[in-house]
Amino acid sequence: MRAEHIETLISVGRPDIAPDGSFAVFAASRPDLAANRAVGQLWRVELPDGIPRRLTRGTADSAPRMSPDGTRIAFVRADAKRKPQLFVVDAGGGEPVQATDATLGVEGFAWSPDGSALAYLARVPEPGRYGSVEGLDASAEAPRRISGVRWNANGLGYIADRPAHLFTIAVPATDGEPSYDPAPAVRPDGDPAPTRRLVAADAVQLTRGAVSHGGVVFSADGTEVLTAPDEIEPDRRDLRGRVIAVRVDGSGDREVLGVDAGLSLYDLAVAGDGTLAVLAHEVGDGVDFVAPGVGLFLIGADGARRLTDAETIDLGEVGSHIGVAGDDFLVHDRTRGRVRLLRVTRAGTVTEVLGGDVEVNGHAVAGDRVVVSASSPESYGELLLVEGGAAHPLTSFGAAAAASGIALPRELTVDGRDGYPVHGWVATPEGDGPFPVILQIHGGPYATYGVHLFDETQVLVDAGYAVVYCNPRGSAGYGRAHGRSIRQQMGTVDFADVIDFLDGAIASDSRLDGARAGVMGGSYGGYLTAWVIAHDHRFAGAIVERGFLEPLSFQGTSDIGSFFGDEYVGVSAEDIARQSPMAVVGQVTTPTLVVHSELDFRCPLEQSTRYYAALKRNGVDAEMLIFPGENHELTRSGQPRHRVERFAAVLDWWQRHLPVG
Repeated sequence: MRAEHIETLISVGRPDIAPDGSFAVFAASRPDLAANRAVGQLWRVELPDGIPRRLTRGTADSAPRMSPDGTRIAFVRADAKRKPQLFVVDAGGGEPVQATDATLGVEGFAWSPDGSALAYLARVPEPGRYGSVEGLDASAEAPRRISGVRWNANGLGYIADRPAHLFTIAVPATDGEPSYDPAPAVRPDGDPAPTRRLVAADAVQLTRGAVSHGGVVFSADGTEVLTAPDEIEPDRRDLRGRVIAVRVDGSGDREVLGVDAGLSLYDLAVAGDGTLAVLAHEVGDGVDFVAPGVGLFLIGADGARRLTDAETIDLGEVGSHIGVAGDDFLVHDRTRGRVRLLRVTRAGTVTEVLGGDVEVNGHAVAGDRVVVSASSPESYGELLLVEGGAAHPLTSFGAAAAASGIALPRELTVDGRDGYPVHGWVATPEGDGPFPVILQIHGGPYATYGVHLFDETQVLVDAGYAVVYCNPRGSAGYGRAHGRSIRQQMGTVDFADVIDFLDGAIASDSRLDGARAGVMGGSYGGYLTAWVIAHDHRFAGAIVERGFLEPLSFQGTSDIGSFFGDEYVGVSAEDIARQSPMAVVGQVTTPTLVVHSELDFRCPLEQSTRYYAALKRNGVDAEMLIFPGENHELTRSGQPRHRVERFAAVLDWWQRHLPVG
């Protein structure tokens, strides 16, 4: 797979299924170099073995959700101003009808139980900000007064001046007559000219004020919408969440779950009998989030009751959500580089619905039928039907990527220097070698390399490199103790694990040339790469990307700086210095490429510029590559052209410092 083949990486979003299980709908998306954006549409497939057909023809249609009776589909499509709005289309296809006209677009939505209304979240800007006044440039806006501990978010920007509020709106008729642009006409004085109405109904705002909200779930009887308020703390970060039920008639709200429950919330769902289920973890002192052990809880009059084991089951994977399956619940559990689908009863009995070499990223259930969107070693995304204990694919999107040439990695476990097993993979080009070796390190740190088709690895293998990557201590998917082992001990056992895995991989395959090696990683992987090259000088080159490199300044610049560094490296000057790449940058001699994005608010640009300046001052062969208009997600969802240009820079760096020939 070459860099331009990212166009073949088709992802399948969270699907939905008709109430009677007769068909499923989903959105497929891929990077498009000519359009320089992600493009995709909605698809429909008849169950159990129909041929998928494209249902819409928008540029980037996503997030389809079926009406309760299965006759209509609400989904997200950008309007003329490229703001995400809700549209509704007949389940059989046809021309979609725009349902919302939110100034800054829609962030999440749900159908009312009777199918007559949609509830949604939309950010409400302060007057005069974010284009709400035509012609008022952002540079001419009023200053922002900040009094809390949070003020921005990666991929969004400032947050306090555009809180997300809850709205409802009547669902438009999909067979109604459209509105038309009025023709010019001479009108009497004082008679305003008619304008075209974009949407059929007026939205009703249910929440107001400075507090933002996350999550949209109707109560079983449709009289309330459940959501989680998110108030910016004045002095100290507090990850504990609460849930309120807002009456759709505008008569007020009530608290369903308070902060005294001590839960940090990830997802909400309401069962048919009205029971509230949440994905959450216990926060302890309010900021303890390291390897949190996200689980499934039921909320009742007597509080929250955990159904899954915090030590062995982890439901915190990105995109993880709750599916209601009668009296049971479906959830996603990440384990050893896989994400499996589990069924959990209210008594806490757990059974596997789908496992094996897959990473589940979405599901829907109707009766005995379950549809799942998942990735695998051979495919970036497919839709699967799970029925009768067996699973079979409904799509074949991976064929295009396979045709570009992919290498299937070899799974490997290496015993580290202290006897601890380190699990990972080795991907190699075809042939006898010897191949130069690149050690890849993932971000997080509480994240994981998985079994899915990974463009970062495939492009390097295509260029002639053997790629070694693992999930060292600190990673997700191996139990809480594994994940918490580097809490205020970063750069210790995690450093040992990646080095020991590299040595073990080289020893396991004579085609790997251990004398020619490089190392690279992003985010926490950038941190550990910087730490590695300060303590191990074997590497011909390194790439430090969007790294967590200076814990001192991270607190005042990152969107998670108010708690991330405190929990991972501590607060004392001694603890910070003991684990800081900037504190040991003087030991680096390895040629280093530093890569960052201008709009990265997770690991802000100054983390890299300070590190790069220190390398140059110390006489290290160093270069820096900065991407305009991108944030922390460049390698996953950045502009396709930038992603290809990044690959070109990466391969150029390795060709100069670690040539294949």
